[in-house]
Amino acid sequence: MLQGHFIDTLLAPVYCNSNSSVYNVWAYFRGITAPTFFTISGLVFAYLLLRANAKGDDKPRIKKGLFRGLLLLTIGYSLRINIFSWFQGSINTYFLVVDVLQCIGLSLIILVGFHVLLKNHSYIFSVVLFLLGCLCFVSEPLYRNLTLETVPKFLANYMTKTNGSVFTILPWFGYSAFGAFLSTVFFRHVHKNLFKVITIIIFFTVGYFLINHSSWFLLTLNNLTHIELFKLSANYNYLFSRLGDVLVLFGLFYAFEQFLKQSIITKIGEKTLSIYVVHFIILYGSFTGYGLKKYLNKSLDPTEAIIGAILFMILVCFISFHYAKTNHLVYNLIRKMTGEFKNESNS
Repeated sequence: MLQGHFIDTLLAPVYCNSNSSVYNVWAYFRGITAPTFFTISGLVFAYLLLRANAKGDDKPRIKKGLFRGLLLLTIGYSLRINIFSWFQGSINTYFLVVDVLQCIGLSLIILVGFHVLLKNHSYIFSVVLFLLGCLCFVSEPLYRNLTLETVPKFLANYMTKTNGSVFTILPWFGYSAFGAFLSTVFFRHVHKNLFKVITIIIFFTVGYFLINHSSWFLLTLNNLTHIELFKLSANYNYLFSRLGDVLVLFGLFYAFEQFLKQSIITKIGEKTLSIYVVHFIILYGSFTGYGLKKYLNKSLDPTEAIIGAILFMILVCFISFHYAKTNHLVYNLIRKMTGEFKNESNS
C-alpha cells in the first residue's frame, strides 16, 4: 500500500508505460492491495465474533465491532478535511468522498448485523456470506455506472464514484463477505487433522482457477442459463480474478505461518490503521493540505520514485511504531466521551 500510493501519486506520467513489463508487473501487484485489505478485515473481524459467541458472551465484541466500524468511518472522513481552508471559510463537499476506511467501517457494521441474525445458525451464516460475496461481484455491471444525482452526496458517494469517491461499498463489501465466509470455515475446522495442508492446497487451487478460469466459468453459466448478467460480468472480470490473487497470497502466508508469527511483518500488520493514517497525512496532506503530493505530484523519475518509496515506507513505519500508544489514547478518549454522553442521556 505504502509504495503503491507513493509511486502512483508521484511518478511522472511519461514513465507509466503499459508497454513496460516492469511497470505492468508493479501495477498488477499493486492491484492486489485493496482486495487483500478488505478480505482479511472480514476474516479477522468475523472470526473474533464467532470465537466470542462460542464462549457464550459476544456482546462486548459486538459493541467493540460497532465502535470500530464507526471509528473507521470518522477517521476516513476526517482525513479529507483541510482545517486551514475551513478556517478561511472555504468548505467544500470533497471531504464527503468515500475511501477504503469508510467502506471497511461500513462493512464491519454490516457483518455485525448478519452475525446477530445468524450466529446460532453456523452453516446458514456461511452460505449467506458466500452468496453475498458472489452477488456483489456478479451484479457489478448493474451499478458500475451509477450516478445517483438526486441522492444526497453523503449517501450517493457510497455507491457511485462520480463525486470523487475512491471506493464504494459495492462491490468491495464482497471481499469482506468472502473473508467472513472463510472465517466460518476456519472456526469450524481449524483444529482438525490435515486442515492446514488441505486449506493451503485449496487456496492455491481455487486461487489459480479464479485468476485464470473464472471468466470462462461465468461465460459457461451464461450459456447454460442465458442470464446476460453472467456474460457482462465475465467481460469485465477483475473482481473474481483479484479474489484469486488474494487466495494465493493467503496460501503463501499460511504455508509459512510458523516463520511469520514473530516477524516484523506481523508487527507491522498490527499497526495497519496507524500506518494508513500517518501515510495519508504525509503523502496527501490531510488536515493541512501540505503533503508530498502538493510539491512533488507526478514529477519523479523511476529511480527517485523507488528510492523515495523505500524511505517513505521506513519513515511511516517508524512513526507508527514510535507513537503506537496514540491508538490506545484515541480509543480510550472516545470511549470516555461516549460513556459520559450516555450517562448524561440517562440522567
